[in-house]
Amino acid sequence: MAGLLDGLESLGLGNLENLDVFAEEKKQAKAQGAAAEEKKGPTEEELIYDKEFDCPVCGKKFTAKVMKSGKAKLLGTDADMRPKYEGIDSNKYDVLLCGRCGYSALVRYHGNLLPTQVKLIKDNISSNIKLKKYDEPTYSYEQALERYKIALANAVVKKCKISERAFICLKTAWLIRGMKEAGVAENKISAEEIASYEAQEKEYLKNAYQGFYEARSKENPPIAGMDNATLDYLLAQLAFRFGDYGTSLKMVEALLMSRESARIKNKALDLKEAIKEAKAKAGEA
Repeated sequence: MAGLLDGLESLGLGNLENLDVFAEEKKQAKAQGAAAEEKKGPTEEELIYDKEFDCPVCGKKFTAKVMKSGKAKLLGTDADMRPKYEGIDSNKYDVLLCGRCGYSALVRYHGNLLPTQVKLIKDNISSNIKLKKYDEPTYSYEQALERYKIALANAVVKKCKISERAFICLKTAWLIRGMKEAGVAENKISAEEIASYEAQEKEYLKNAYQGFYEARSKENPPIAGMDNATLDYLLAQLAFRFGDYGTSLKMVEALLMSRESARIKNKALDLKEAIKEAKAKAGEA
């Protein structure tokens, strides 16, 4: 195939016939690409590691993938406090699952169990569960969601605190939100799938709201690692999400009148403005 500069030899410029017309631009593009690649944060696989745990149900050791919290860069949080990290969805790695007996729990709640709880799990989970085998270097969203559902089933079976069940529901909602966002970013999901994800997220959030609201009056703080102010802010956000503006505003105003930190008060003030705007759009006083 003739080159772009073929024929120059007859003009005494044969040494230039093989020049790449866009060599300099290609060189610059390659350098820019390398620079961009260098600027990229670590991959998901680089942000996790395998850690060994002792199972409190079967007594065996098992391995789970967990996030390197010190290496992952926090980019920010959603209004309902879902953390967002660069290169990884941390919620995918917050459930521990024993591959032998099926005991599963959030990292926060994994540990000692009462003998009665162990028996309940053995009788209702271990004797029936058929776990799938995964060999991927990271947890997919589908695998992570499966792990959350197993953790929730364990929580119900072992009759744990309301707050633990509520926290699993909250984090499952966050996981599904991340699942939807990843699919949208990659342009791999349909409008119907997006609607399905949003419906699932809403259902888990609704259960989290109801669970935390009940736990607030029955459990002593900290609840799921949250002090009263943080929990009240979360409840105010969830109440707002479900159109319960009266409850949301009441909790926000209580936070603004309290001696809580400026950080919580600033967030509460932003939420108060959002409530006013929502009520105005809805034609409420």
